[in-house]
This record gives sequence, C-alpha cells and structure tokens, in this order.
Amino acid sequence: MEFDFEALPPQDRYRLLCSFVAPRPIALVTTCDAEGRPNAAPMSFFNVFSQDPPIVILGIQAKPCGSEKETLRNIRRSQEFTVNLCDMAIAQQMVDCGIGFPDDVDEVELTGLSHAPSLKIAPARVEEAPAAMECRVSQIIDYPRRAIVLGEVVQMHVRDACLDAAGRYVRPEVYQPVARLHADNYIVSDRQFELKATPALAAAKAS
Repeated sequence: MEFDFEALPPQDRYRLLCSFVAPRPIALVTTCDAEGRPNAAPMSFFNVFSQDPPIVILGIQAKPCGSEKETLRNIRRSQEFTVNLCDMAIAQQMVDCGIGFPDDVDEVELTGLSHAPSLKIAPARVEEAPAAMECRVSQIIDYPRRAIVLGEVVQMHVRDACLDAAGRYVRPEVYQPVARLHADNYIVSDRQFELKATPALAAAKAS
C-alpha cells in the first residue's frame, strides 16, 4: 500500500507513523508554573539525539481546541523541564498523568508518585523513576499545531541498581524501560539480545 503524506489527513499520518516507528521511549515530563506548582505529562514523541551536546527532543502537540498544553507553556516560561524515564513499576501512574486534569492539579501527587528535588533546575523529578534528566531549553521550533523542544541535559539521576558496579553500563536485567507501540499498546524491554557485526564482514572492512 502507498500513502501520499502530502494528501493524507493528519490523524491518518499519526496512525501510520506511530504504529511503524515503534517502540518509542516515553518521557514523563515534569515542569512547574510561574507559582511553582508542579505538572507532569507523558510524551512518546521523545528521544535522545546527541551526546555532544547532550540533546533530547520532545514533540508537544496543541490541545484539540488549538491552545498550548500546560507543559509547553511552562517550558516556554521557565526554559526548564525534567524528563523522567518509566519502567513497569510506574507505568500505570505514567498513563494516568496523561489524563487532562485542570492546570492546578499535581499529577505526581495525585497518582501516588513522589517529588524529589532537582539539583540544577526548578522542576522536580519523580523519585520513583529509574532515571531522570534535568534539561534546559536549547531551542523551540514552532509549527502550527506542534512545538519541537530541544533540551540540553545538564544533570542525570540514575538509580544505583540500574548500573554495573563501575557505574558505566546499564544492567539490562534491572533497567527495563516501558515504550509505546501504538494506541494503548505498550512494551517492556524484558527480552533483550545482543547483535554484533558478522566477523567476516568486519574483518574484510578492516583489511
């Protein structure tokens, strides 16, 4: 089947892109408003794109009415946000944080999670998250109904058990992040395997 994205309605483009570019990692993004009130929202238009500088990207869609979501408003104002990564232990709370609560609701507290102070920015991190990244805005690219936020990671928190004794490599039996496939379907990385280059091909390249 062929799909002309220049003619396809946005919802059909969304369905195809999200179903086939998968699984997608989930960022439970925490921000705070001008009064310091916290907000949390899950986003699966998210990934890391560079280590030098350390850049993560969020794609934040407007509300159905066309107005900006609270997360984006907070990011524009403060130029700061925290990305909390999710495993099965907090998967349900992550989904529940996506319910359209009023702006003055603290989704972290409401869903039974806990705030932990960040070290370099104002928005707190989620204490129960296996890892969290404190970010400062590097750039915001605006489209009619979406903003692409580039954030520079300035501090990362990692649960000790997720790393080996030297603190260098992830322990895959411990850190098993939840990712989104399509619609309400998710996957956890509990079946991992190694793939390395074919030795003969690698040797041929080296010769």
